[in-house]
Amino acid sequence: MPFTPYHFGPSACIALPLRKYIDIPVFILANVVIDLEPLTVMVFGLNYPLHGYFHTLLGGAAVAVFWALIAYWRKNFFQRLMELFHVSYQTGFGKILLSSLLGVWFHVVVDSILYTDIRPLWPLKTNPAYALLNPQTVYLLCKISFLPAIAFYVVAVASYIKKDKYKKTIQKTT
Repeated sequence: MPFTPYHFGPSACIALPLRKYIDIPVFILANVVIDLEPLTVMVFGLNYPLHGYFHTLLGGAAVAVFWALIAYWRKNFFQRLMELFHVSYQTGFGKILLSSLLGVWFHVVVDSILYTDIRPLWPLKTNPAYALLNPQTVYLLCKISFLPAIAFYVVAVASYIKKDKYKKTIQKTT
């Protein structure tokens, strides 16, 4: 996928409307966590592919499990974060694991369209997704996705406020 901030729009467009099934912060951050691999390669000048084994569906699954364990351990932090953003948040390990896996795989698939060095189906040496779209189209879609993401966020906040008002009304009557 393009430079990391571009991850947030497409990720939010998927996670926000599916928040009943997808853990929003885990899914969005899984799209970012996977890029620690190329960051490490660039920072330390490693003799390793920029998009190596973690940018495969199999290697990405290993990263996803590791990220899910960390996210589950920090779920109370994510709860407070989502309250700060006024978005309802209920999670469990299964939801976290699914969100982590889908987030990493989403990243790998989008990156596979852009980069020749990615082998998403490793150990196979092919990249069937490469050049399905031209890079400018992918970048444009990532930029444009911020608009529906904002709309999905507004809907999520409205739902949160409505539930909060309902809870307060119930508390007053009891």
